[in-house]
Amino acid sequence: MPTLRCCVLGATGFIGGQIARAVLTRGWAVRGVRHRAGTVGALGDIAAKIEWVEADLSDPASLVTALQGCPLVFHAAAYYPQRIRDPWAAIRHGLSGMRNLLAAARTVGTRRLVYTSSLSTVGPPSASGRLANEEDLYLPGSVTTPYFEVKWAMEQEAMRAAATGLNVVVTLPTIVLGPGDVKPTTSGLLLMVARRRLRWAVEGTVNVVDGRDLAAWHVLAAERGEAGRRYILGGHNITIREMLTTMAEAAEVPPPRRELPLGLVEWAGRIGARLGVPSAGQVRAIRHWQPVDTERARRELGTPAARPFIDTCRDTLSWFREHGYLPPRPERDGQED
Repeated sequence: MPTLRCCVLGATGFIGGQIARAVLTRGWAVRGVRHRAGTVGALGDIAAKIEWVEADLSDPASLVTALQGCPLVFHAAAYYPQRIRDPWAAIRHGLSGMRNLLAAARTVGTRRLVYTSSLSTVGPPSASGRLANEEDLYLPGSVTTPYFEVKWAMEQEAMRAAATGLNVVVTLPTIVLGPGDVKPTTSGLLLMVARRRLRWAVEGTVNVVDGRDLAAWHVLAAERGEAGRRYILGGHNITIREMLTTMAEAAEVPPPRRELPLGLVEWAGRIGARLGVPSAGQVRAIRHWQPVDTERARRELGTPAARPFIDTCRDTLSWFREHGYLPPRPERDGQED
């Protein structure tokens, strides 16, 4: 049987890089798509095993070349709006890139496209007494941050393509942490805790997932997912205080002692968004963070239990130290106090 060739858009990023690793582990060939020649993200140790090509979502011809000969495509390079002065321009930009990619997939005859969307496209549960799931849809205009609008518009474009015959599966990652977060986004929270710059918590519950688990589950989505269907890929529902306390335990620093009002955190998120701070837009929408139901992925994709969150934190901190984001751990003399 010939080796399956996969195209991974966003291979130099966090999620895309982990997908590339998972695909190689599966025994498939990988073509990694990047913006600039020579960049390998966190894949330096396996870069030689990847066929690298340069392409851009704003350049339709480059996308056709990148996708040619790859029956399976992972799209983990969707537009991530940060500094946004014109929300409509951001939506148009996101839609343009998505449409270019979908058109390229049709042109080359892509057999399956796995699109990494965002948990922001999941709305609150429509019925009381249950967790939010894939059937709960974000209501456009209900959150005052353009990030939600852009992600919703792009996902809807992918779903329309699925409805007209393109084999598209949509994944919805929760809060992702793990080794390989080269431009720390959500893993930046762990860095802040380790540097003792985040000593407060806030009320609320979220879902966290290890990037390595997430990538392996993307492979399952490619193998078993149903076209035109959304899958929440999440690990553990956990309170924000528990999340930060576990991070502090892994970093061997004091846990947060105070809890800040939601309003103050939202204000900080608005300021951070104006300054272009990564993930500030998500913090701005903190009232909309929520636990989720991951049963569909377990039932239909066969996703196994997620690895313990403390292991994710420890492994991520080790990766950060190894790559210079944090100073090395001080050597211990082996003597007990």
